Amino acid sequence: MGKIFYLMGKSASGKDTIYKRLLEECPALGTVTLYTTRPMREGERDGVEYHFTTPERLEAFQEQGRMIELRTYQTVCGPWSYATVDDGQINLEQADYLTIGTLESYEKLCDYYGEAAVVPLYVTVDDGVRLSRALERERTQKQPNYAELCRRFLADEADFAPENLKRLRIGVSFENDDLESCLKRLKERISGGE
Repeated sequence: MGKIFYLMGKSASGKDTIYKRLLEECPALGTVTLYTTRPMREGERDGVEYHFTTPERLEAFQEQGRMIELRTYQTVCGPWSYATVDDGQINLEQADYLTIGTLESYEKLCDYYGEAAVVPLYVTVDDGVRLSRALERERTQKQPNYAELCRRFLADEADFAPENLKRLRIGVSFENDDLESCLKRLKERISGGE
Protein backbone atom coordinates (compact mmCIF):
# COMPACT_ATOMS: atom_id res chain seq x y z
CA MET A 1 0.00 0.00 0.00
CA GLY A 2 1.35 3.41 -0.96
CA LYS A 3 1.81 6.47 1.22
CA ILE A 4 1.00 10.13 0.85
CA PHE A 5 3.94 12.16 2.13
CA TYR A 6 2.34 15.40 3.25
CA LEU A 7 4.63 18.44 3.23
CA MET A 8 3.40 21.32 5.38
CA GLY A 9 4.63 24.32 7.29
CA LYS A 10 3.97 27.97 7.87
CA SER A 11 4.09 30.37 4.92
CA ALA A 12 7.61 31.17 3.67
CA SER A 13 9.11 28.16 5.47
CA GLY A 14 10.54 26.97 2.15
CA LYS A 15 7.87 24.38 1.33
CA ASP A 16 7.69 25.18 -2.38
CA THR A 17 11.45 24.97 -2.84
CA ILE A 18 11.63 21.76 -0.81
CA TYR A 19 8.69 20.28 -2.72
CA LYS A 20 10.35 20.94 -6.09
CA ARG A 21 13.68 19.55 -4.95
CA LEU A 22 12.12 16.41 -3.46
CA LEU A 23 10.31 15.74 -6.73
CA GLU A 24 13.59 16.14 -8.65
CA GLU A 25 15.49 13.86 -6.28
CA CYS A 26 12.70 11.31 -5.68
CA PRO A 27 11.22 10.91 -9.20
CA ALA A 28 9.20 7.82 -8.24
CA LEU A 29 6.86 9.95 -6.11
CA GLY A 30 3.55 10.87 -7.70
CA THR A 31 2.10 14.34 -7.32
CA VAL A 32 -1.28 15.77 -6.45
CA THR A 33 -2.28 19.15 -7.88
CA LEU A 34 -4.69 21.08 -5.70
CA TYR A 35 -7.51 23.28 -6.95
CA THR A 36 -7.77 26.96 -6.05
CA THR A 37 -9.93 29.97 -6.79
CA ARG A 38 -7.17 32.44 -5.94
CA PRO A 39 -5.62 34.44 -8.77
CA MET A 40 -2.59 33.00 -10.50
CA ARG A 41 0.71 34.52 -9.32
CA GLU A 42 3.47 35.68 -11.61
CA GLY A 43 5.24 32.62 -13.07
CA GLU A 44 2.57 30.08 -12.10
CA ARG A 45 0.97 27.77 -14.66
CA ASP A 46 -2.48 26.22 -14.58
CA GLY A 47 -2.29 22.51 -13.80
CA VAL A 48 1.24 22.76 -12.45
CA GLU A 49 1.22 24.71 -9.17
CA TYR A 50 -2.59 24.49 -8.95
CA HIS A 51 -5.66 23.85 -11.04
CA PHE A 52 -7.00 27.43 -11.14
CA THR A 53 -10.76 27.14 -11.07
CA THR A 54 -14.05 28.76 -10.09
CA PRO A 55 -16.24 28.47 -6.99
CA GLU A 56 -18.91 26.89 -9.19
CA ARG A 57 -16.60 24.07 -10.27
CA LEU A 58 -15.64 23.38 -6.65
CA GLU A 59 -19.33 23.28 -5.77
CA ALA A 60 -19.89 20.71 -8.53
CA PHE A 61 -17.11 18.50 -7.07
CA GLN A 62 -18.82 18.80 -3.68
CA GLU A 63 -22.18 17.78 -5.13
CA GLN A 64 -20.55 14.79 -6.87
CA GLY A 65 -19.06 13.60 -3.55
CA ARG A 66 -15.52 14.03 -4.89
CA MET A 67 -14.33 16.69 -2.44
CA ILE A 68 -11.66 15.35 -0.07
CA GLU A 69 -11.08 18.69 1.61
CA LEU A 70 -12.00 22.30 0.99
CA ARG A 71 -10.69 25.39 2.75
CA THR A 72 -11.81 28.96 2.16
CA TYR A 73 -9.87 31.91 3.51
CA GLN A 74 -11.28 35.41 3.83
CA THR A 75 -8.33 37.32 2.39
CA VAL A 76 -7.93 41.04 1.94
CA CYS A 77 -8.79 40.37 -1.75
CA GLY A 78 -11.95 38.42 -0.95
CA PRO A 79 -12.52 34.68 -0.40
CA TRP A 80 -9.94 32.24 -1.82
CA SER A 81 -10.66 28.52 -1.76
CA TYR A 82 -8.23 25.60 -1.93
CA ALA A 83 -9.32 22.00 -2.41
CA THR A 84 -8.12 18.45 -2.80
CA VAL A 85 -10.44 16.56 -5.12
CA ASP A 86 -10.80 12.83 -5.69
CA ASP A 87 -10.20 13.19 -9.42
CA GLY A 88 -8.10 10.09 -10.05
CA GLN A 89 -4.73 11.63 -9.19
CA ILE A 90 -4.19 9.34 -6.16
CA ASN A 91 -4.03 5.54 -6.41
CA LEU A 92 -2.35 4.12 -3.30
CA GLU A 93 -2.35 0.64 -4.83
CA GLN A 94 0.16 1.83 -7.42
CA ALA A 95 2.36 4.58 -5.99
CA ASP A 96 3.59 6.83 -3.21
CA TYR A 97 2.80 10.54 -3.46
CA LEU A 98 4.21 13.84 -2.36
CA THR A 99 1.78 16.66 -1.75
CA ILE A 100 1.87 20.02 -0.05
CA GLY A 101 -0.69 21.84 2.06
CA THR A 102 -1.88 22.99 5.45
CA LEU A 103 -2.38 21.30 8.79
CA GLU A 104 -6.13 21.43 8.21
CA SER A 105 -5.86 19.71 4.83
CA TYR A 106 -3.48 17.12 6.31
CA GLU A 107 -6.16 16.22 8.85
CA LYS A 108 -8.81 15.85 6.12
CA LEU A 109 -6.55 13.57 4.06
CA CYS A 110 -5.99 11.42 7.16
CA ASP A 111 -9.78 11.21 7.59
CA TYR A 112 -10.29 10.29 3.93
CA TYR A 113 -7.40 7.83 3.35
CA GLY A 114 -6.68 6.72 6.92
CA GLU A 115 -3.97 8.01 9.22
CA ALA A 116 -1.60 5.14 8.35
CA ALA A 117 -1.56 6.20 4.68
CA VAL A 118 -0.57 9.85 5.29
CA VAL A 119 2.94 10.68 6.57
CA PRO A 120 3.43 14.24 7.90
CA LEU A 121 6.51 16.19 6.80
CA TYR A 122 6.34 19.35 8.95
CA VAL A 123 8.92 21.98 7.91
CA THR A 124 9.85 24.74 10.35
CA VAL A 125 12.04 27.84 10.19
CA ASP A 126 12.71 30.82 12.45
CA ASP A 127 9.85 33.36 12.31
CA GLY A 128 12.21 36.25 11.48
CA VAL A 129 13.61 34.32 8.53
CA ARG A 130 10.08 33.45 7.36
CA LEU A 131 8.96 37.07 7.50
CA SER A 132 12.05 38.22 5.60
CA ARG A 133 11.50 35.56 2.89
CA ALA A 134 7.82 36.47 2.59
CA LEU A 135 8.68 40.16 2.13
CA GLU A 136 11.28 39.34 -0.53
CA ARG A 137 8.79 37.16 -2.42
CA GLU A 138 6.01 39.75 -2.18
CA ARG A 139 8.27 42.48 -3.55
CA THR A 140 8.68 40.48 -6.78
CA GLN A 141 4.94 40.59 -7.51
CA LYS A 142 3.56 43.17 -9.96
CA GLN A 143 1.19 44.36 -7.23
CA PRO A 144 2.61 43.45 -3.82
CA ASN A 145 -0.07 42.70 -1.24
CA TYR A 146 1.54 43.25 2.15
CA ALA A 147 -1.75 43.13 4.02
CA GLU A 148 -2.37 39.57 2.77
CA LEU A 149 1.21 38.62 3.68
CA CYS A 150 0.56 39.79 7.25
CA ARG A 151 -2.78 37.98 7.43
CA ARG A 152 -1.15 34.69 6.34
CA PHE A 153 1.73 35.13 8.77
CA LEU A 154 -0.60 35.64 11.74
CA ALA A 155 -3.03 32.90 10.66
CA ASP A 156 -0.17 30.41 10.53
CA GLU A 157 0.65 31.11 14.17
CA ALA A 158 -2.84 29.95 15.15
CA ASP A 159 -3.06 27.10 12.63
CA PHE A 160 0.27 25.52 13.64
CA ALA A 161 -0.16 26.09 17.39
CA PRO A 162 1.51 23.40 19.51
CA GLU A 163 -1.84 22.04 20.69
CA ASN A 164 -2.93 21.45 17.07
CA LEU A 165 0.30 19.63 16.24
CA LYS A 166 -0.09 17.51 19.38
CA ARG A 167 -3.75 16.68 18.62
CA LEU A 168 -2.73 15.40 15.18
CA ARG A 169 0.24 13.48 16.61
CA ILE A 170 2.85 15.43 14.67
CA GLY A 171 5.91 15.16 16.87
CA VAL A 172 8.68 15.32 14.27
CA SER A 173 9.65 18.52 12.48
CA PHE A 174 12.27 19.29 9.86
CA GLU A 175 14.13 22.54 10.52
CA ASN A 176 14.90 24.38 7.27
CA ASP A 177 17.84 26.45 8.49
CA ASP A 178 20.05 24.65 5.94
CA LEU A 179 18.25 23.45 2.81
CA GLU A 180 20.56 20.54 1.99
CA SER A 181 20.47 19.18 5.53
CA CYS A 182 16.68 19.53 5.66
CA LEU A 183 16.32 17.72 2.32
CA LYS A 184 18.56 14.90 3.51
CA ARG A 185 16.41 14.32 6.60
CA LEU A 186 13.18 14.48 4.57
CA LYS A 187 14.48 11.95 2.04
CA GLU A 188 15.45 9.63 4.89
CA ARG A 189 11.90 9.90 6.24
CA ILE A 190 10.43 9.20 2.80
CA SER A 191 12.68 6.21 2.15
CA GLY A 192 11.72 4.83 5.58
CA GLY A 193 8.03 5.21 4.73
CA GLU A 194 6.98 6.33 8.22
